[in-house]
Formats: sequence, C-alpha cells, structure tokens
Amino acid sequence: MGHKASRLAAATVIAVGTSLAALVPSATAHDGATSSDGAIDHAKITHNHHQHGGDHGHLPASKANVDLVSKLALKNVEPEKIADVGVHKGYAYLAAWGGATCKYNGVHVVDIKNPAQPKEVSFIVAKEGSAPGEGIQALSVGTPAFTGDILVTNNEVCKAMTGVGGLNIYDVTDPAHPTPLAVGIGDETVAGAGKKDANEIHSVFAWDAGAKAYAVIVDNEEGPDVDILDITNPKKPKVIAEYDIDEKFPGITQPGLDEIFLHDMVVKEIGGRQVMLLSYWDGGYVQIDVTDPLNISLLADSTFADPDPEAAESGLSVKPEGNAHQAEFTLDNKYVLAADEDFSPYALKTSNLTDGTAISAGQGSGTTKLTPGQELTGVAKFAGLACPGSAAVPAGDPNAVDIAVVERGVCTFTEKVAAVIAAGGYDAVLIFNRTGTDACDAALGMDVQGDIPTFGVAPRGQGFAIFGQPYSNADCLAGTGPAQLPVPLGTAGDTLTFSSYFDGWGYVHLYDRKSMKELDTYAVPEAHDPAYAEDHGDLSVHEVATSAKQADLAYFSYYSAGFRVTRIVNGKIQEVGHFVDEGGNNFWGVQVFEHDGQEYVAASDRDQGLYIFRYTGT
Repeated sequence: MGHKASRLAAATVIAVGTSLAALVPSATAHDGATSSDGAIDHAKITHNHHQHGGDHGHLPASKANVDLVSKLALKNVEPEKIADVGVHKGYAYLAAWGGATCKYNGVHVVDIKNPAQPKEVSFIVAKEGSAPGEGIQALSVGTPAFTGDILVTNNEVCKAMTGVGGLNIYDVTDPAHPTPLAVGIGDETVAGAGKKDANEIHSVFAWDAGAKAYAVIVDNEEGPDVDILDITNPKKPKVIAEYDIDEKFPGITQPGLDEIFLHDMVVKEIGGRQVMLLSYWDGGYVQIDVTDPLNISLLADSTFADPDPEAAESGLSVKPEGNAHQAEFTLDNKYVLAADEDFSPYALKTSNLTDGTAISAGQGSGTTKLTPGQELTGVAKFAGLACPGSAAVPAGDPNAVDIAVVERGVCTFTEKVAAVIAAGGYDAVLIFNRTGTDACDAALGMDVQGDIPTFGVAPRGQGFAIFGQPYSNADCLAGTGPAQLPVPLGTAGDTLTFSSYFDGWGYVHLYDRKSMKELDTYAVPEAHDPAYAEDHGDLSVHEVATSAKQADLAYFSYYSAGFRVTRIVNGKIQEVGHFVDEGGNNFWGVQVFEHDGQEYVAASDRDQGLYIFRYTGT
C-alpha cells in the first residue's frame, strides 16, 4: 500500500462539493502532510534537492547522426533555472523553474518558425513566489466556450508567503502577446479547514475531447493526487474529480516499492477512448480510461522486474528501484517508452545483525554517503524525536560506533540530523516512521541535509524491533498504538550494519502497450560503469518524446548524458544517434515538432536554454 499524505479510507472519485473532512480518517498527533518534513512521497520533492543537473564534470563532447540546428541562451538563466519545454504552431515554451533565487520565474516564449534562428518574443511572468516546471504544454482547443490556442503550466511554491499552487491557463493564440485566462486553479480543500490557496502541483496535461476539454494535474499535497479539471471554458476551470490511483486500483503496487505517487502523465485518444498514461513512481506505468473522467477504469499497468533487467545486462544483480518518471505512446500505439529516473548510482544494504532481519532504508539525499563497498556497523541508541523543543538527544560514545535511531515526526529530517550532530558521539542516523494513516509501516526516501550518514525512513515496526518492543501495524494505522517508542532516551538496542554498492543510473523501459509487458530496456553505456558514478554529472534519463513521423523512433533528454535517439527494432531498443555539447549538457525536456515536412526536436538545457536538433540517420 502507498504512503502518501492525507490518505482516504476508500478510494473513489470525489465529486466537487464533497467535504474532504467527512472522508479523511481522524489523524493522530503525528499525522499530516509529509511534504513539510522532507519525505520523498510526492512529485515535487524528487526535483527539490539539486539532484538534477550535477555540475561535477561531464562527458566529452561527441555526436552521431544528429545535427545541432541551433541553440539559444535564454534571458536571466542561472544554473538549474530552465525546466520543461513544449512546442506548438512554431513556438517553443520553456519553463523558468527555479535556480537558487526564486526570481524571474515564468515561461520563455520562443519563435522557432525558422529552426535555425530561434528568437525569444515574450516572457510570461509567474506569480511572485511560484514557479512552473514539469509539463509545459500548448494545444489548440475548440469548444462552445473557447476556440484558440492555450498554454497550461503548473505552480510550485518557492517562496512560502507569496507563492500559489494550482494550474495556470494562458491564451497563446498570439504567442507574442499571451493573455492569462486563469491563474492558480486547483484543489483548495483541506480536511477540517475549509478552503485555502490551491495545492501545489508538479505537472499538468490538457486534452481537447470535442465538446469538452480537460486537464489533469499532479497534486503534491494529498493522497488523491490525480486531480481532473473541466477546462471547457478555460477562463473558468473547475476540479471535477480526484483519484488516489493506488487506493482505487491496489493491484498496481508491488512489495518493496513504497514511494507511490503520481509524477507525470499524458492523455491520447486510442480506439475511440481517452487513455491516460500515468507515471506513478514506484507504482509503475499505469493506463486508465478517462473517456468519462467521473468513471475511470484500469486498462493495464507495468511491473518492475526483480532482479533489475537493465542492471543484469552489466552483470549486476540488484533489486528494482521503481522511479516511473515519464512515458509516451509510440505513434502507432504499439509500444510505450518510459523514463525510469534514478539519480543515485549507489544502493544501500541495511540489516539488523542481532535478529537477522533486513531494514528497509535508503541513504538521505544530501547527507554524507557511504562510499562503494564501505560498511558501517554499530549499536543502535534511541535518540527520540530529536526536534527543537523536544528532549535533548543524549550524547553517543566517541570511542564506539553508535547509531542514533530517531523517530520521524514534528520537525524536519534536517533538524533531526542537526540535533544528533550537536549531541556528538554518533557515527550515523537511522530514522523510522511515525504513527499516522500515511505512515506506520510505510518506507520512504528523505530529502535531508547534514554531515553524517543518514538512513531512512524505515518502517515503524522495524524501529520498534531494534529495541525489542512489540508492534501492531493495525493499531498504528488506527491511532491506538504508542504515539512514541516506549523506551528511555539513550537506550541501547540491536547492532545494525549498513553497506553501499553500485547499481547504476536511471534508464529506459519498452513495454507492449496493450499488456504493459516489458520487452526491453536501454541505458547509455556509462550508466553501469562504476568509473562514471561520480564526476560526470547525472547520467539518468529524464524524458522521452516519440516521433510524430516514424513509429519506431524516439528521442530522450538524458541530463549530462546529452540528447539520445533510439529505434525499436524487433521489439528491442537500439541507440541510433546522440549529441553531447562542448562543455557538457544538462537536458530536462524534449519535444518533437515539424517544419517544412522535416521533424525537429526541441530540448531544454537546464543551465543554458533551448537546443534544436535534427536526426540525420536512416
């Protein structure tokens, strides 16, 4: 079962006007939205700790069967500033997402009617404190209420006091003079608290269904994270349905993959049905019929193979990591090509040596990492909540290997790590989960900073077992179990061991569209070479764009591994072209477009701006 924030007891469509407060189970003292503590259980946090676009070197410049038609440095660019790209009717739209300053956020509009000479013609300013990122999309809409071209964008908050969430809709019928139609529209309900600004959303995708038009957004703040809006009148969009897909269709989950949330999606008409392809992180790639958004049905979903098949091609035997990031149908709807995003080429093996059981925990995003092959073994010491205002963490023994075991809740993971470091004498931190309908025995990753190895978030039952305490997950979920681990601070527990091993970067899946059976995988050659685990940037795939002219051709933005082109040959993926610029690249988005009968590809480089490519192979 997934572990997203604000779980609903039953998964059904929630019609507009229904009180969420009436549907959400009462929370314990530690229940609540997990986005505030650094839990990696929603889409924004996967892109929120500088995983994207490492600046630690790059691959050497090279190219094959790809022409660089042009590139354009956009205004006010800083490292990691540019996010996704969309193309429509001779114009490219690039998100100015974030960088370090939360300034100059919005959308660059670039005239690409002459691909060799792109020109920036306007800039859509985002609301102060908000930023668009994933899912920039322009499309034509023809409904009784509106006929023309619209641009849809998302809002994530980079300045808490001023930023808003929800989607934005702009009239770009005249792209040089875009006009806002709706800003910050989305789910505004809060259990027991009435209304607020719309929840932050990570991505948006819109489609014209004839007399009606719709948009789907990724809700970063709730378990029901598939929100569908009626945008038939784009000046008056309204949320009409919310779904928690792994609650409604629990069969999409698989054991050991617990970070389950929507990351991205597309919708395409196939066989007279509107089919939504959801990239549902550890839940996999999921197809649902949204012809009637109020009555959806499951069509097919993928399973991550164990052991990981791409790693196995390089002689590595590792468990799958999930990480379903983004996917598209091929032109003929025969296949699905999917990007599996993984920024950490190292995996963690963790176990309780005293009782011989495994511990489900990964390494924190921004804390000291174990080097490959390094092993850390020590005695667990209970450190409590380790929050400002809570009981002080007792000092560890500087002459022994002590591992601080901390309970999740109340404050951020970074604050907990800081409290352990301040106490002194500890060699590592393990964090286990709190009580709550979205917690208990769920495992999840952590966005956390600190200068000490930090592992977690482990299931609550595993934390109790370290100190020999009985545990009932049913009681935990019901709110009748202990609110905190019932042992004194400083209590010594079992002996724990942690070790790191190389497991490679993110890669590409090929699925049969009807069955979602995996047919093949593909990664750049360096992805499974330990020599490229560091000092060459992120060698993970990010997005795929399938060709609009050839059913077997696809293009990939591959971060520091550059721009990649593949063909499907006899059900297998073959690389047929690539490009890495002088000084390296940091590609995020990729989108096909046509000019004078020739297919081109627009790609967004996070640190520079727009690149336009043409595949020259056969």
